[in-house]
Amino acid sequence: MDKIKKQEYIERMTNQFDSSEAVIVTHYQGLTMQQLDDLRNRMREQGIQFKITKNRITKLAIEKTRCKELSDLFSGPTAVALSQDAITSAKILTKFSKENSNLKILGGIMGTDILDVAGVQNVATLPSLEEARAQIVGILRSPAQKIASILLAPASKIAILTLEKSKK
Repeated sequence: MDKIKKQEYIERMTNQFDSSEAVIVTHYQGLTMQQLDDLRNRMREQGIQFKITKNRITKLAIEKTRCKELSDLFSGPTAVALSQDAITSAKILTKFSKENSNLKILGGIMGTDILDVAGVQNVATLPSLEEARAQIVGILRSPAQKIASILLAPASKIAILTLEKSKK
């Protein structure tokens, strides 16, 4: 890679790190190309970018970003997941690392919070945005249903009582 291409790569990576809400760093040593392609496809389906990085150049790219604390993680065969949804990327990587022991999650950043391996795994257990919305709707609907049944109960009791009286 010549100097101009390196500079372009650094600028592109800096922009990607700055624009991503979540960055998760992994080691991929021992994964086959088929496994890497499978992981990339899973990530791509959710709008997540999974890139194999050049460590020295990536360290230069993150120096001026909020991700500079992650520079220690860039050694060895490193790949990065860049996304707007930390929960989904953490879930996919955690599940894949359980299926393929060669993928090692090293840590990451979510917003401004630095995550270690346990932090990434904790994020993976959180409900996704859609699941959280469904839970909130369920919580909000439940009291309304209870109020409606309480309000209708006296009327139904009166109707039952009048029905019984009319049968006699």
